[in-house]
Amino acid sequence: MNRATKLAVLTLSAVVLSYIAVGHALGKTSGDRTYHSLGVFGEVLQRVQQEYVDDPNMQVVTLGALHGLLESLDSQSSYLSPREYEDFKKRSEKPARGDVGAILSKRFGYIVVLATLPDSPAQKAGLHSGDLIESIAGFTTREMAIRQAQLLLAGEPGTGVKMSEVRRGKTEAQEVDVVRAVIPAPRLLTDRLEGDIAYMRVPTFGAGRAAEIREKLVELGRQGAHKLVLDLRDCASGDASEAIDTAQLFLGAGTITTLRGQSVSSKESSAAAAKQVWSSPVTVLTSTSTAGPAEILAAALVDNKRAETVGERTFGAASEQKIMQLEDGGALVLTVALYYSPNGKSISAEGVVPGAEVHSTVDEPLELDGEPLSGAPEASKPREDLVLKKAIEILKGEPKKSGSASLEVFFSSALV
Repeated sequence: MNRATKLAVLTLSAVVLSYIAVGHALGKTSGDRTYHSLGVFGEVLQRVQQEYVDDPNMQVVTLGALHGLLESLDSQSSYLSPREYEDFKKRSEKPARGDVGAILSKRFGYIVVLATLPDSPAQKAGLHSGDLIESIAGFTTREMAIRQAQLLLAGEPGTGVKMSEVRRGKTEAQEVDVVRAVIPAPRLLTDRLEGDIAYMRVPTFGAGRAAEIREKLVELGRQGAHKLVLDLRDCASGDASEAIDTAQLFLGAGTITTLRGQSVSSKESSAAAAKQVWSSPVTVLTSTSTAGPAEILAAALVDNKRAETVGERTFGAASEQKIMQLEDGGALVLTVALYYSPNGKSISAEGVVPGAEVHSTVDEPLELDGEPLSGAPEASKPREDLVLKKAIEILKGEPKKSGSASLEVFFSSALV
């Protein structure tokens, strides 16, 4: 085995050993199997080095293998080369003040838009959920870590960033120039619909969001609202703790979520009756862009029989990652824990399936009977919102009501 092949095996070994030490939240691979696989990998590298039709660049081969290994786990796990990790640290130490307001994920090895923040440069530039970004600032996103892409999109306010993207439903890429801006925390939107039905749209779960929601719920109750439409569509970012605290506002008892991983101590979050402020009926609106903290909240309300859901199956991305530096100077971004719904299902694996499935168009939400909701930004005022209409229809019927829920309503998280 020559020097190039040895270096490739050593690099992969560093990743594999970190994988063994930290563990993977979804797998239970034994040490023996792992070392056997490493031996097979070394043999494959040697065959490539000696018998491939051309003299291969072993560094490129190794990087491809590392990216493939981690992407086979989930979209959040990735490998950063020494150069990429150094750049990542520099950018992280001095966060840029500007951004484009796009929430990202990965699909087919490329960066994709999961959601855009309201009134953000990304939304104004026409980016939508499902759009595939082929390149950012001239760098291909193929095998690019999500965190790297986020840092590339950030920059000084007023500066531009060029992207090559393929719009959802299209096949041809197009160039898009987006001007970065300082993006204020998206505001919570509340309104009264008809009768005693109130509406609340949560764009993100940033710091302080749960306290803000609590205040609004109390206010809506004082105004005579007895039913609530909780809109979590396109809510794909924020802090899990804020979503957990928000679930507490609607639950009098029961499990909210459980965080669990192979090397992470299991942590169960439960509701307490003293913290519940809204016991009236609720319908939750979801979309394919509902992700992360919003999914934790939706799953908690659904599994505790506290709310009905309307819309689309959620994205499935409720997990925790850890960054670990490797011996080669690179780094491993690895998913180390997953959030589970009260009934024990992995939210990342299954998402939240709506009780009433209604598909929405790209530019839907926020209009009822031809009248836009007051306070809604212009960019989000569509012609019709079938999802919202269905939610109101359910609330006008005989929705389930909470109170001090009986024990059979709640399910303990299954520790599997």
